[in-house]
Amino acid sequence: MARKDENLDYDELPVDSPERKRLPLLLRRAWYGLNQAFRRNIAHAGATPDQFTVLRTLNEHTEGLTQSKLAQLMTSDPNTVASLLERMRANGWVERKKHEADRRANRIRLKPAGQKKFVQLRDIAANLQLSLLEKLPAAQREPFLSLLADLADACRDAAEDAARERDRA
Repeated sequence: MARKDENLDYDELPVDSPERKRLPLLLRRAWYGLNQAFRRNIAHAGATPDQFTVLRTLNEHTEGLTQSKLAQLMTSDPNTVASLLERMRANGWVERKKHEADRRANRIRLKPAGQKKFVQLRDIAANLQLSLLEKLPAAQREPFLSLLADLADACRDAAEDAARERDRA
């Protein structure tokens, strides 16, 4: 349990006190709610939120991406991405071709059907994001997203630091 003197910037309650708003629970609740809302909004299109993330990421990198770079950009693990890509390849949305410079890697690109699916889902995703951000005052939306990006970077750094510490042990 965190000690009071470790949390001097957090009033008199420890940061992990049940009476406080706790970061891990809030992030999980926000992510779960967003994911479920999006899943329900796109269910009719036969796609999942993770598949949309692949489509969006590949749409933003028209030259294609290696599977490992795609996993990194999606903040996902390679096994999950491999499984997603196999289903998406079967749907005709993406193609895998041997990387021209690295024979061990594959370059993943959108196929026309994947581009069409992305266009179909993009407005749904954008409208959901806008409707959620409208819950915040207009002047706070961009600062909130900037702070959230900083927090996401700090979480990634903490995970990488923990992995390095584990590897040293």
